Amino acid sequence: MGDIPESHPRRDSLLSRQKMVEAASKGMLADSALIAHGRGEAFDYLLGEKTCSAARLAISETAARLQAAEKCVISVNGNTVALAGTQLIACAAVLNCPIEVNIYYRTPERMEILLSTLEKQQQQAIALYPKIKEKISRVNLLGGNPDSRIPNLEGPRANCHSDGILSADTILVPLEDGDRCEALIAMGKTVCVIDLNPLSRTAQMASVTIVDELSRCVQILFELLEKGTEQIDINWDNKKNLDQAIQEILQNFN
Repeated sequence: MGDIPESHPRRDSLLSRQKMVEAASKGMLADSALIAHGRGEAFDYLLGEKTCSAARLAISETAARLQAAEKCVISVNGNTVALAGTQLIACAAVLNCPIEVNIYYRTPERMEILLSTLEKQQQQAIALYPKIKEKISRVNLLGGNPDSRIPNLEGPRANCHSDGILSADTILVPLEDGDRCEALIAMGKTVCVIDLNPLSRTAQMASVTIVDELSRCVQILFELLEKGTEQIDINWDNKKNLDQAIQEILQNFN
């Protein structure tokens, strides 16, 4: 896949697909992960494969809320690690927060490969972002030994770390998981999600929803976190922002 010309209009999408294929071959992903990725790509087509203005507003609001949090955490699954693990570790470094692996199809083998991949990505992040290498080296990678459970949530994703998801007041969730999102909101947490489907239960339940492709918006998020100048919009209306994202999709057909 490395011979795709820079000018190819679908280069980023093709590279992302290859990352997913490689991750699946290593055992990082559940069988349904490629289906989830394909569904997201379909919505990205509708967005014109670009970060729309509604998404940019949501990224700014997410950056502000993460920075204002007393304690935040970034939750990841296999797809997230494969597509944007290195960049999310850099975000965690700026925020001085942990990364927690939280997956539904949990096996010891999958957890081991995901955590070992994150450790490698941590070293890659140090090379990519030398100005914050000390902070990157201190990012705590959680998920291997959960000691708590999210209340009123069934299944493996209820398992979490007391010094991660359970005690955080603000959580960045770059994946679709409506049940968990609802349970975290019920706990009084601020939940910022990245979800290409503006109609999903996750998108509709979250405090802030970024309707954008993961790797594309995480780069913007990192740049905003580095600047550290975003301010919380006290009048933030997530439903209104989702409606705007839907309108921007519809405008692509005119």
